[in-house]
Amino acid sequence: MLRFALALCVLVASAALWWPVPAQAARLKEIAAVQGVRSNALVGYGLVVGLDGTGDQTTQTPFTSQSLQTMLQQLGVTVPAGTNMQVRNVAAVMVTASLPPFAQPGQALDVTVASLGNAKSLRGGSLITTPLKGPDGQVYALAQGNLVIGGAGASAGGSKVQINTLNAGRIPAGAVVERAVPTPLNQGDSLQLDLNSADYSTARAVVEAINRRAGQPLAQALDGRTVRVAMPADPGARVALLADIENLPIARETPAAKVVINARTGSIVVNQAVTLNACAVAHGALSVTISTQPVVSQPNAFGGGQTVQAEKSDITVAQAGGSLIQLPAGVQLTEVVQALNSLGATPQELLAILQAIQAAGALNAELEVI
Repeated sequence: MLRFALALCVLVASAALWWPVPAQAARLKEIAAVQGVRSNALVGYGLVVGLDGTGDQTTQTPFTSQSLQTMLQQLGVTVPAGTNMQVRNVAAVMVTASLPPFAQPGQALDVTVASLGNAKSLRGGSLITTPLKGPDGQVYALAQGNLVIGGAGASAGGSKVQINTLNAGRIPAGAVVERAVPTPLNQGDSLQLDLNSADYSTARAVVEAINRRAGQPLAQALDGRTVRVAMPADPGARVALLADIENLPIARETPAAKVVINARTGSIVVNQAVTLNACAVAHGALSVTISTQPVVSQPNAFGGGQTVQAEKSDITVAQAGGSLIQLPAGVQLTEVVQALNSLGATPQELLAILQAIQAAGALNAELEVI
């Protein structure tokens, strides 16, 4: 029985697993984006009120009471100096949102609210009007509304049960855009397309597809990731041209051979281009077992001593035999998988084996650890 799971990332559309394989076609909108046309991160600091005694403990989070006093002063309520407000229905929170491209004033955005202090739960709370700022310090949206919390919990008698988190939630359509972000769509006489990954063959295919569709040399590849496209001056014509080219099928060549390893989870992803040269691998396992048992030492009835409890530990070290396994050369993805499966290694052990195979020059791929 195999003791590990090897995730496979097959990057070809053909059902055959032989190498080389035909290129896979993808739409231009899926492999490239217009430079400057992107979303922008917004962040703000605010207060959530209306909590059922699950808010911040103001003695431990003084910024909550300071923020509350500032808000009350802005509303015309003066709090006497030196007043120690012990409120348990208020929580300081951070509010974040993503401002999409072409967003105009008046449009609604979803916001995420997360506790900043030691509040136990934000369930049932309402966010007070909070300005959301961009990296330039300008206010681009205002957030306010009732929180939707996906978690649930209960506690009694020292026992506690909780499902998901109670200190973060969302407000659907909880922010209103107040300022638009300019985009380079209608600026200059050209636009720049940025490929998701650098590849000279893909950049050339994008240029050929656009020029073939337009019937004239509009596109030019600047490098393996950037393609410049000449655009008409009329904004409507620009939108029409982008609408025409974003659905063009682009022939994607087989990418470079790569093995991606997640050392935290033990996941291993191998793409179609990975091949193995003939090699031999010896693999063994070392295990250490420690067992502890309580031992009670009791004196005689008239000895005058005391009963003493001690522990007895047994330590065993075992090492499994590491037989030498020959891995044949493989040019198919299925052959590579079968060769790695024959080692019978756990995911963590397989990480070291793959690194050793690459160091020996038998793995024709790049190892990337994430």
